[in-house]
Amino acid sequence: MASLPCNARIQLTDTLEQMQQGALMRKVKSKSWKKQRYFKLQDDCMTIWYQSKRTGKTESAFSISDVETVREGHQSEVLQSLAEEFPPERCFTIVFYGRRGNLDLIAGSAEEAQCWVQGLRQLIEVATSMDQRERIDQWIRDWFQKADKNKDGRMNFKEVQRLLKMMNVDMNEDHALRLFQAADKSESGTLEGEEFVLFYKALTEREEVLSLFQAFSEDGKKLTLLELVDFLRQEQLEDEGTEELAMELIDKYEPSETARARHALSADGFLMYLCSPEGSIFNPRHQVLWQDMTQPLCHYFISSSHNTYLIEDQIRGQSSIEGYIRALKRGCRCLEVDCWDGPNGEPMVYHGHTFTSKIPFREVVSTLGKYAFQASDYPVILSLENHCSMEQQEVLAQQLRDILGEQLLTATVDGRVPTQLPSPEELKHKILLKGKKIGRLEDVLDGPGDEAPDVSDDDNGAEAEEERRRMKKDKESLAQALSDCVVYCKSVSFRGFQEARSHSRPSEISSLAEAKARKLIRDAGNDFVRHNAWQLTRIYPSGMRTDSSNYSPQEMWNAGCQIVALNFQTAGTEMDLCDGLFSQNGRCGYVLKPPFMRDEGTLFNPGEPSTREGPGPVTLTIQVISGQQLPKVANSKDGAIIDPLVRVEIHGVPADQAHQETKYIENNGFNPRWDETLQFQLHVPELALVRFVVEDYDKTSRNDFVGQFTLAFANIKPGYRHIHLLSKDGTSIPPSSLFVHIRIAETPGPEQD
Repeated sequence: MASLPCNARIQLTDTLEQMQQGALMRKVKSKSWKKQRYFKLQDDCMTIWYQSKRTGKTESAFSISDVETVREGHQSEVLQSLAEEFPPERCFTIVFYGRRGNLDLIAGSAEEAQCWVQGLRQLIEVATSMDQRERIDQWIRDWFQKADKNKDGRMNFKEVQRLLKMMNVDMNEDHALRLFQAADKSESGTLEGEEFVLFYKALTEREEVLSLFQAFSEDGKKLTLLELVDFLRQEQLEDEGTEELAMELIDKYEPSETARARHALSADGFLMYLCSPEGSIFNPRHQVLWQDMTQPLCHYFISSSHNTYLIEDQIRGQSSIEGYIRALKRGCRCLEVDCWDGPNGEPMVYHGHTFTSKIPFREVVSTLGKYAFQASDYPVILSLENHCSMEQQEVLAQQLRDILGEQLLTATVDGRVPTQLPSPEELKHKILLKGKKIGRLEDVLDGPGDEAPDVSDDDNGAEAEEERRRMKKDKESLAQALSDCVVYCKSVSFRGFQEARSHSRPSEISSLAEAKARKLIRDAGNDFVRHNAWQLTRIYPSGMRTDSSNYSPQEMWNAGCQIVALNFQTAGTEMDLCDGLFSQNGRCGYVLKPPFMRDEGTLFNPGEPSTREGPGPVTLTIQVISGQQLPKVANSKDGAIIDPLVRVEIHGVPADQAHQETKYIENNGFNPRWDETLQFQLHVPELALVRFVVEDYDKTSRNDFVGQFTLAFANIKPGYRHIHLLSKDGTSIPPSSLFVHIRIAETPGPEQD
């Protein structure tokens, strides 16, 4: 075989052959920036490169595994702005994972556009359904493509040395040559196809996994079914249905048919299992929907975004529908929209008194209607910042009702005054508007509720008077039609916990800036936790954060705040924590709070961990064993090889906040070995998130970020586990991983007399 062929799963259709011949299309960045580029699918059917028509040099390439989806027609703002000039059947948009910008393209004809849309969709389907073994083969193909400089389908020793540097391997020349010659079976002085696969396998041999395998295997060559069961019970702490699990793992991951038939696992199969979802640190049972979804809304943490329409900074950034699509696809369930009067009676969305661009409100609403329930069935809360005149407020209400129809919740679920908030389950596929409302919910429904809050006679008159005054003020500034769209999320000013307890309703919600929330947590932590057990609270970033930076959501979650709004467009630790918390429970955007935060009489105060009811603290012991194929640092000078270290951070109540790191390993991003043990004590494990960060050590300046993975402590699986690292953007960077051993033990308390 002269070169690594197309993926075996891919049927080479006419469409794909046509894509391999290439096509001239227009790449569009704005109404005025439309340039011809030559696009071509590579022979491996998994890479597309394009070059400038003028210079003929390859401008860029991307892998099919980077592509999330393909949209047909005018489905981006740029293509919409060119609707007059180019018909929708010639236009399509390639959407990438993470925060990478979309690629808007205009084909020469409708047939050509169809060819690329259908072909790309076919390839995306293959890329997303590849199993572990196929993925490894694909990585090998990708490396071969990158290193085969003269594209002759074979690789000489010089090209192999270049490849090693690209792969973050600093290997002495003699050792590299030995591996090269051992793989060059044909003794041609070059590696072709299968020979390159042998070379890659020799390069990626894992001694630490082999010695673990041999510790449980009597003959050192295979694990029998019973030996595998021993390993699963003793090390992985799998206690239920272990024999069935062992059989399943052999069937799924053992490459040799003979071994499979004998119910045995080879060293290759063992490694495949450890690198698979079952061998991951993230408990697979918690990745699916596993929590009770029938509790009141205020008993959940809710994935929430701030100024969702911005995809850059807060002052001159671009407002875009893309902001809403990206947030919803990530499972975000509370979106923000700032509305201002626009021309021709059309309300617009943008950040007021700044230079951010504007989008029509109706476009935001239709995007919401289309994407709201693609990633999750559970309710979406639309937080409305309303700066419109009465006339345009009528338009807002009209557009919400017309475009969303049945999806918009306009009445209570049972037609009665709620004594508590409904559950995510009861509100499935519903969009709730959060905003100001004229009067109270019971004024709209028949008569007062069963349990209107008690008000003594002395208070009664004064309170009724205050209520009338407020209603009159609201009626002057709020259109009735818009007020009627607000049911369970009536925005009210926060006037203290006592005031809220005696006069507020479960269907009312206060919004607090981060500094105000921090002060309340400091001064009245327990009151705040109790308040959040029966009413929703929304927290938003300080107005000073014009660069769209974020505050730590953890301290707000510690107090039970549900709607902790972050700038989703800004990567960093804060968004890692958000993605980490919400990556569980089917990524549905709702995570149930621990029991001691759902009880209105709770004694819990995040500042005093001993107030938590439940078993004592736990000890988390993490042995950081090794790293695999860590990526290079983006924009590193001359492609330098990294000096990686691992930092483990605990984010939780103040008493649990901690971090420890390993030493750094010089010049090895390919297979560094640390073998270091880190230990943490957690007083409130139910609220803790664990963040694993890999950095490139630099003694003269700040370390560079390499990759990270964050998850809730509750989702950790003990034993020997791989941690599959994510990029700054939260997208996966296969095959980069860490190999660790995890133990969780209850910390022995003081001796009882």
